Amino acid sequence: MAAANIGKDASGRIVVSFPYDPSIVTKIKTIEGRRWHPAEKHWSFPNTDSILEKILKVFEGKEIQIDPVLQTRFSNPVLAVPPQREKQSQKSHPTLEGAVPDFVVSAQSNDLRTTYTYPPHRWGRKREGVKKLESGLSPKYDFEDLRRELVSRKYSYKTVKGYIYYNRDLLNFTDKEPSEVSDDDIKDYLLYLAEEKESATATINQAINALKFYYGAMLKRKFLYEIKRPRKDKKLPEVLSKEEVSRVINGTANIKHKAILVAIYSGGLRLGETARLEQAHLDRDRMLIFVKGAKGRKDRYTLLSEKALQLIDQYMKRYEPRKWLFEGARAGRYISKRSIEKVFDQACERAGIKKAVPVHDLRHSFATHLLESGVDLRYIQELLGHASSKTTEIYTHVRSKSLGKIRSPLDNLTLEGGDIDKI
Repeated sequence: MAAANIGKDASGRIVVSFPYDPSIVTKIKTIEGRRWHPAEKHWSFPNTDSILEKILKVFEGKEIQIDPVLQTRFSNPVLAVPPQREKQSQKSHPTLEGAVPDFVVSAQSNDLRTTYTYPPHRWGRKREGVKKLESGLSPKYDFEDLRRELVSRKYSYKTVKGYIYYNRDLLNFTDKEPSEVSDDDIKDYLLYLAEEKESATATINQAINALKFYYGAMLKRKFLYEIKRPRKDKKLPEVLSKEEVSRVINGTANIKHKAILVAIYSGGLRLGETARLEQAHLDRDRMLIFVKGAKGRKDRYTLLSEKALQLIDQYMKRYEPRKWLFEGARAGRYISKRSIEKVFDQACERAGIKKAVPVHDLRHSFATHLLESGVDLRYIQELLGHASSKTTEIYTHVRSKSLGKIRSPLDNLTLEGGDIDKI
């Protein structure tokens, strides 16, 4: 069968399209939160790690094309195989015409692993197979020097994984050594991400950052500074109304799950910040939550509401957690981000929320509701931990209090005929 395509739509949902196969459709229908879009002829799903894992399981052993930003979530991401090219001389410029990435997904135990094949060398010379290490990296392209440099500079685990991924992906795309990579190779790779993979602007920017760090900062190559970044997408965050947030929280019977949701909404916490909360981070005297080592390795304080503290105290009395506020299934470990996503998805389903909203939208809702209640934008910026006020200003575009006062010019017209008189 032809390759399946896995990517993201404008709303952030995972989108999957594939040639019709009744057995695949049956498996797809077992995944919660699915939606069929007849006009576009594709399925969409909530954008969570657990859902993505289930989707990949459906296509186990089959060819897929997957958005790079989705691949980097796993410790052994799928690699892009270079597009098929006709035999060319070493001086000719490679073309992306007819490029079709080739991926084969396989699963071993519960760990998502991927296998991939290398095409013949672009100039006709037979390429020797590359044996994979247990880590999923080839001996030739393990980028240990890049990993050590990033770790020594205290880059986050997610950034390290992403930087290594894009540098490996570039070499697999060009079929070259790092010393052989040219300016045109990198531009072709970025064009491939933009056109063939239809990657988001943020994905392409992360790829540029990864390549500039390795080739510019480490290998001291100058050509990378000529690479132009794509224009940013101006997307607005999805926001739940106060009534919808109430339905999500009140529809959750499990006291631990409810405590997790109120903690997120009470302080506008990110997913990872919520998972790594410690009991000692609750400042009961000042009614604040201390967020330690957040995005950018920055500490901050945010709000702890009285209602949230009451629910958290009820939860702690029943579950008696030790160090971490929300402990995971394994002793001594904090709850996984995937578990929190699942809690939120189930709560939204019970509350009848139809729009596609990840748990991060509780943070967006927190900021928007504060702005609608008259809180100064500067204070909201501090509570969210934004480095720039421009990031926080996006919430001015989604608040309903100001927009709700504007009257549509259509309401000033007199409409006649049809069923309009019945309105």
